[in-house]
Amino acid sequence: MTETFNIGFLLYPELTQLDMTGPAQVLARMPGAKLHFVWKTMDPIPDDCGLTFLPTATFADCPQLDMICVPGGYGTSAVMQDEVALSWLRRQAEGAQFITSVCTGSLILAAAGLMTGYKAACHWAWRDLLPQFGVIPVADRVVEDRNRISGGGVTAGIDFAFHIAEKLHGRDVAEMLQLVLEYDPAPLSGGTPETARKSIVDMTRAAMTARGFDLRRTEISSLASAR
Repeated sequence: MTETFNIGFLLYPELTQLDMTGPAQVLARMPGAKLHFVWKTMDPIPDDCGLTFLPTATFADCPQLDMICVPGGYGTSAVMQDEVALSWLRRQAEGAQFITSVCTGSLILAAAGLMTGYKAACHWAWRDLLPQFGVIPVADRVVEDRNRISGGGVTAGIDFAFHIAEKLHGRDVAEMLQLVLEYDPAPLSGGTPETARKSIVDMTRAAMTARGFDLRRTEISSLASAR
């Protein structure tokens, strides 16, 4: 019988669902994997695009996890100031085999003091904030540093999950999961500021600013200064 491998995703208001659901689709199919979606209460959690998720466990009754995964999202800065959530992450990290994140989830782990001195990925628009929390930023889609594994922005979470699957179960299992999920993205370019046309980068930054991007960056920087 395959031993159970408990994976817990931190839920919180205004998370980006693909940061969580992308990896979950892959990880749930690993042999022995059991997924937990965890928050303070069992109340429904709204994401940042209109979907709602139901927790499967609370901080109080979640079992010890083998792997913690923290997604990013518009609610990142609020969770970075939520000592109840940060304390739960610290407690779980003491017994977890892997401490992981997708997108701006690495900033949440950093706020909990769990990424100090580690290399990490993050969404390109927020990556430069990592050093303010003692984290070494790396512009890769997946970054592994000891037992910390992080994915870059949003869709990188799928690549991150295949990395985990290969690490735990070998390349054959990872490739089987890839085939089952028909993960074969077209060879498009332009998903990073370095590969996108400058006009697209400028338009994207303007759109992000209109949605409060600069205000959230300032808020996160102030959290680092207050540490």
